[in-house]
Amino acid sequence: MHAGTLIRTTLLLAAIGVAVTACGRRPGTLDTPYEAARDAREEARRNDQPLPPEPKPPVQDRKFFLDGLI
Repeated sequence: MHAGTLIRTTLLLAAIGVAVTACGRRPGTLDTPYEAARDAREEARRNDQPLPPEPKPPVQDRKFFLDGLI
């Protein structure tokens, strides 16, 4: 293998590795759709407005094999 090809291949594999580890779910401070709907319902109740439909609780979070990379 030539040095240029080796460097190019290494950089390509490193870029793919960085891109793959950036995919996935990260727990954070963002509200889930369920939490946002629940909060909107509570706010409507406090303001004496018509209540939106009761949100359904989410299904249990399933683990994904790439979650460990996050």
